[in-house]
Amino acid sequence: MLDIKQIRDNPQLVQEKLNTRGNNYDIQPLLALDRQQRELEAKRNQLQARSNEIAKLIPEKIKAGGNPKGEEIQALRDEGSSIKADLGTLEPLEKDFTAKINELLLALPNLPSDSTPMGKSEEDNVEVRRWGDEYIPQNPNIVPHWEIGEKLGILNFERAVKVAQSRFVTLVGAGAALERALIQFMLDRHIAAGYVEVIPPFLINSESMTATGQLPKFAEESFKCASDDLWLAPTAEVPVTNLYRGEILDSLDLPIYHCAYTPCFRREAGSYGRDMRGLIRLHQFNKVELVKFVHPSTSFDELEKLVGNAEAILQALQLPYRVIELCTADLGFSSAKTYDLEVWLPSSGKYREISSCSNFMDFQGRRAQIRFKESGKKGTQLIHTLNGSGLAIGRTMAAILENYQLEDKIQIPSALQPYLGREVL
Repeated sequence: MLDIKQIRDNPQLVQEKLNTRGNNYDIQPLLALDRQQRELEAKRNQLQARSNEIAKLIPEKIKAGGNPKGEEIQALRDEGSSIKADLGTLEPLEKDFTAKINELLLALPNLPSDSTPMGKSEEDNVEVRRWGDEYIPQNPNIVPHWEIGEKLGILNFERAVKVAQSRFVTLVGAGAALERALIQFMLDRHIAAGYVEVIPPFLINSESMTATGQLPKFAEESFKCASDDLWLAPTAEVPVTNLYRGEILDSLDLPIYHCAYTPCFRREAGSYGRDMRGLIRLHQFNKVELVKFVHPSTSFDELEKLVGNAEAILQALQLPYRVIELCTADLGFSSAKTYDLEVWLPSSGKYREISSCSNFMDFQGRRAQIRFKESGKKGTQLIHTLNGSGLAIGRTMAAILENYQLEDKIQIPSALQPYLGREVL
């Protein structure tokens, strides 16, 4: 959530930054409500001050010899009663304005960081670097991962449709083993890099979804339980970030690094007709997520380290990839700066996203009210949060099935062989 004070003090700058996102975000209705709310607040404060003054005056005048039933005392009492009635009218009005302001604030995305490239679409994203060109297979006969997976009997989409619907998959035999191996491999690597593993709830309440920016904007993208205020986790970012919601942390405990495996559930409502086959865009998929809680002064350095942690997995698996810096128009709703990692998929001759690493700055911290306190300093500060996939498991499997394809079998990356106890599928 953006800071209403920042919007109030620098409306032109905020509007200009929002405009770089490519949507029609108008802060004028918000500013108008804010002015009205502050006018009401000022009036209420004046009335409350006068009410307090009257409450002191009456006993003082009586003590000084005034007649408790005299006109002067009665006039003060009548004025106090009138003020109390006015306050009773103003307070709900002020709460109504506050609620409307919060509703508008929740609909505004984060402001792009000063270092985020300007752009009007994903075509303006900036390639930062590539890695692993020497590992790009030269075999011209590579088939899509779903074809080799079905041929080997490790992916079954038809039976998954029978059990659920389209955009689900059943992993069979070595396919299930490969999925588990990838999860364990990634967790082991991230724990060795300093992350503390957590297994959070996979069902989360609306307050948690709102705190990280999924609600209200992305309600249609998420699966909600019909009888409860619970949603299926769209990513581990949501439950892990909310572990600290409403808390004041000690600056000495920062940075806090967590990694978590969770199944993820998304409707993919805005992607109809895209990637209907294979493992790229499923309603249910597994992911290992990296989440950081850091001091504001270090958050951009921590973003670079986070990207490095995700890259280390791809490098260990010897999967060719590139790093893309997203432009302002392609940023996620809550992000101030994002790097995407895109892995090479030979069957399509394209790089496809496998991880998105973002710095949210204080956007989620404000929504979730996660603060920290520094020793010797008054007050608290909002935490900066970051997260990134380390990695999306299904997309990693797809990349392995294509980049390590050898006619009717799959070579297992050497780093995964100890987890699977075999060299080929």
